[in-house]
Amino acid sequence: MSRMCEGRVVVVTGAGRGLGRAHALAFAAEGAKVVVNDLGVGLDGTPGADGPSRHVVEEIRAAGGEAIAHGGDVATSAGAASLVAAALDTYGRLDTLVNNAGFLRDRMLVNLDEDDWDAVVRVHLKGHFLPLKHAAAHWRAQAKAGRTPAARIVNTSSGAGLLGSVGQSNYSAAKAGIVGLTLVAAAELARYGVQVNAIAPAARTRMTERTFADTMTAPGSGFDAMAPENVSPLVVWLGAEQSAGVTGRVFETEGGRITVMEGWRPGPTADKAARRTPEEAGRTALKLLGEAETPGPVYGA
Repeated sequence: MSRMCEGRVVVVTGAGRGLGRAHALAFAAEGAKVVVNDLGVGLDGTPGADGPSRHVVEEIRAAGGEAIAHGGDVATSAGAASLVAAALDTYGRLDTLVNNAGFLRDRMLVNLDEDDWDAVVRVHLKGHFLPLKHAAAHWRAQAKAGRTPAARIVNTSSGAGLLGSVGQSNYSAAKAGIVGLTLVAAAELARYGVQVNAIAPAARTRMTERTFADTMTAPGSGFDAMAPENVSPLVVWLGAEQSAGVTGRVFETEGGRITVMEGWRPGPTADKAARRTPEEAGRTALKLLGEAETPGPVYGA
């Protein structure tokens, strides 16, 4: 074991189950002290009876690692602030933030209630923004005091955010927003020693087991490509000092595959240097579309 995160303090949100749990265990195995955040809600975000974060803490401690549980709501400013404070008060530092919390309320657009839109955007997008904001404020203060950190943020987007997903307009919009947030944060925070990247994972979790049941079933033998533990090595590396120089990137990861995603960039273009009529604009658009690459498939289409 390389112990590449020895001495680092890592916060993982939504770490009670699935990907978050796998990340927390992987960081601990590499020597990190881990703050395990989970609100303990159900798949749709409703309150649950169990506090899964403490079970993950017990697993880490049983393996000889160090961890504490945090049950605050990171989609509130108070909850996000207390998460950062928990790391600083307990371990005296914060090095890495992994934003992973989320849930689903899938509906086709015409059946999607406003409350279901707000709830999903809140936990995914606002639940990324607020922990990022409070962690970044701490690291900025360190940098201004002459102690520039080797800080890391790993955000969790999705293929649904990159390509869209039928029946998941709220989730897809939030995950696309996370990519935009990642790019802005990477540009703004670089001067303070903070690197910000995102992953778009494919793995078996409570959210994907139901939505993509056919592809998420665990095999009876051999390599389990959908095991969430397959995603965590990249997350650990992105959260470690060894990833120096890597920021503002989005990685798709599934099984043993890692792909650097290349987003919107200029394709075919035409400039008349004068205003077009609607008919001219249409002819030009169709010509350019004929020269452009075919977009990727929409998930679930």
